[in-house]
Parts: sequence; C-alpha cells; structure tokens
Amino acid sequence: MELIYRSTRNANETATASEAILKGLANEGGLFVPDSIPALDVSIEALAQMNYQQIAYEVMKLMFTDFTEEELKHCIDSAYDKKFDTPEIAPLVNKAGANYLELFHGSTIAFKDMALSILPYLLTTSAKKNGVKNEIVILTATSGDTGKAALAGFADVPGTKIIVFYPKHGVSPIQEKQMVTQKGDNTFVVGITGNFDDAQTGVKKMFSDTELAAYMNEKGYQFSSANSINIGRLVPQMVYYVYAYTRLVANGSIQAGDKINVVVPTGNFGNILAAYYAKEMGLPIAKFICASNDNKVLYDFFKTGTYDRNREFILTSSPSMDILISSNLERLIYKIAGNDAEKNAALMKNLTTEGVYTITDEMREKLAEFEGGYATEAETAATIKKVYESDNYIMDTHTAVAATVYDKYVEETGDKTPTVIASTASPYKFTRSVMNAIDEAYDSKTDFELVDELNKLSGIKVPQAIEDIRSAAVLHDTVCDKEDMLKVVKGFLNI
Repeated sequence: MELIYRSTRNANETATASEAILKGLANEGGLFVPDSIPALDVSIEALAQMNYQQIAYEVMKLMFTDFTEEELKHCIDSAYDKKFDTPEIAPLVNKAGANYLELFHGSTIAFKDMALSILPYLLTTSAKKNGVKNEIVILTATSGDTGKAALAGFADVPGTKIIVFYPKHGVSPIQEKQMVTQKGDNTFVVGITGNFDDAQTGVKKMFSDTELAAYMNEKGYQFSSANSINIGRLVPQMVYYVYAYTRLVANGSIQAGDKINVVVPTGNFGNILAAYYAKEMGLPIAKFICASNDNKVLYDFFKTGTYDRNREFILTSSPSMDILISSNLERLIYKIAGNDAEKNAALMKNLTTEGVYTITDEMREKLAEFEGGYATEAETAATIKKVYESDNYIMDTHTAVAATVYDKYVEETGDKTPTVIASTASPYKFTRSVMNAIDEAYDSKTDFELVDELNKLSGIKVPQAIEDIRSAAVLHDTVCDKEDMLKVVKGFLNI
C-alpha cells in the first residue's frame, strides 16, 4: 500500500515519498508528514540479527513505498559504506550508567552524516522517478553540522548544486573550517551576519516564494532541501533508534518488548521526532527526554504548553542547538492537533507574526511521553569533566548537554529504565570547549594543538575529517547580510 505524505498546513496538498523528497518543503511553508506510520513487519528478534544496512531497509521500505526494493537497497548500500570509520556504523557504548549511541563515525564526524549520506541518492533517484529535467539546487541553513555533512554528500553529484548558509559568528572554528574548505564545483558556502534562525527563515522564504519558483523553473533550476524539514532526512534518522534498541536486545541488556528511554540533544527537533516516529512504528520507547542548552525554548514549551521565541538568542558551546525556531516541532504539533492542518497553520501563523503560540490542554495531554530538560554552560562542562574522570570517556558538548539532562531526570524521577543517549558529534569537532572543560589550562593552545592534546587524552585516533582540514585552503569566503541571501543565490546561479 502506498504511503501518502500530506502538508501540515494544507490538507489538500499531498505527495508520494519521492515527490516529498524532491520538493523538500510543502507549499505555504508546511512540512510533509505521512498520513499514517506503518508498523514494523519484522520481529525485534529478527532485526537483532541484522546489520545497520539491513535494518535501514526494513524501516525505510515502510516509509518510502514508491521506491522499488532495488532502488532503496542501492541508496542504502551506497550511503552506508566504507566512509564510516567503524564497521557497525553507529556503535552503542555503555558508559556512566547509560548507552551512548555514537552517531559521529561518518566522514564529517557528526550525526548528520547518518542521514545526509543517503539523501543525495534518495534525491537523484526521486528525480529520475519523476522525470525531473531541471538542475536541483539544494538550499540549506546550518547551525554547524548539517552544512558540512550536506556539502560532503552532494559534492560533485551530477544534476545538483548545493548552497549552504551558516551564522558567520555562530559555529565552532573546526565547523567553519570544515565548510569553507569544501571541494566540489557545485558547492557554495555563505556566512551570514545573523544567527541560525535568520538563516533558516531566509531559506524557508525562498522555498515558499511561488514567483521565484516559476523564475527558477524558467532558468532550468528547482529548489530542494537538505535540512530535516525534508522527509528524506527525517526517515533515515528513524533507523538509529530501531538499530540501538535491537543492539540492546542482541547484547542481552534487555529482552524484546522491554521499554527504553531515549535522550536527544535537541535544536531543530528532527532527531527526537525520528525517535517518536520509530515508536509509532512499534518500537517500545517509554520516554522521550528532550535536552536543551541555554536556548531552552523547547524545555519551556514542554513545561508550559507555550512556545515563545521572543527571547535573547544565546551563543553557547553547543552551537548546533543554538536555535529558537524548532522547525520539526511543527510535525508533532500537527499530530497532537489531530492531524488538523487548519489548526496547525493558525498556530504557525501566530509564531511568524507574534513569535509565540500556546497549545490547548487537550493537545498537552498527548505530550505525556515527552520530558524537557536543559543544561547550563557550567553544567555541560562539569559533565564532560566528570565522565572523563570516572569512565575515561570524552564526549562532545552536545552529548554532554544530553548526559546532564539525563542525570537530572534520573535524580528527579528515580526512573532507571535502560536509556539510549544520542551522541551527536565527535569531541574533535568542539576541541576547545571540550578540553577547557577538562582543564582550563588548555585554553592557551591553538585549535590544532588542542586536537593533538585530545588525541593524547582519549587515545582515539584523530579523525580523517580533522586531518583533512589542518592545511586545507579556504575555498569559500562569501559573507552577506541576512537580507541579501536571495541576491547571493542568484549570483551563484548566474540568473
């Protein structure tokens, strides 16, 4: 049975999986969501015998129903190959009383690799299936990690161009160097004088401009997205949680059917929403613990039922979560509104015009399985130091936010349910913050000296992604005001 995707803001706008992947964003700024989420049709016990690629197929075949088995397996096998530096793709490591799902073993050392390795294959397959002749222009806003992972995924992919916007002063030095040294004739990187929300808003504005779409089509181009607003990014993330659960079964930590909790460091809400969708598919998850940094707009939402972005934007040591407009939350709001596009559209309009919306008590009741928590900068640093000293395990700042929130949750609730924490980036990506947390004396060293010090402390080989940028030339130096994003895009495309 073919699964239909529908816009969160217009019940009449529908798409097949491949059409939704191609389009990225629905009209009127809506997001595509599946009409229903099919149940897993293979037992947990059988999945526990499978590798990452096989589990990916069992999950994605249910969500991408207009792909043939051959097409989908080609996409999966092309994506999850030797670019990952561990054979299991996403190792599950038990440290400090929790199971850390290490999602950073891909070519850009962040969890975005897991979904962005497959998106180019899903997109080019979708283009063929739908007879698209235009060149596809991937427009992406990044808070640091999506950008590099998308650039690496789409570099020199025929029939595509990729333009990434990032906040010029809102990413780590390593994150910026990774992006601005990206090779590929079809890659473009732009620093904007604004924050991530400004970049994301500018990208969404271009997507929803119908006159611009017609003009682009006339010139032989069409936009698509590599952000998690694209269902082709979101669905591959569901695989993490099915995989993690089945590893716990395979290693005897739990029995099939036992419940687990998941903790996800969250900015744009895509990764934790994927876990929620995996539960809808039948995965036994009890609690979704949403971990925020000082930009705790999601924590406040889960505590009060009011989403309010009218607050100071704080730059933190976990920049990928420095976000005040969590795009993917809209998919959850649509669901708890009873899949009522009109009701959801009204709330999203309020967010755009007033910067705030409040859900009903009835909707709030449907969020009982979500817990919000947040970690301050000092708490995040203390957790990095504590876990290094207790378990000789070094985590990045985003993972430390999640670990801090988890510790607080256990202390408050006494809930000892086996827990998976999404470890979303390598500590090598945020060396200064990580090393300073362990000992402030490290602050006098350069970023690459810190890489070598981290290597000495952890005993973990310096990832190739870091070695590659030590002496790489800067290839992208465009900087623009947030108001000039469209002008820059037109300039790149010579239109």
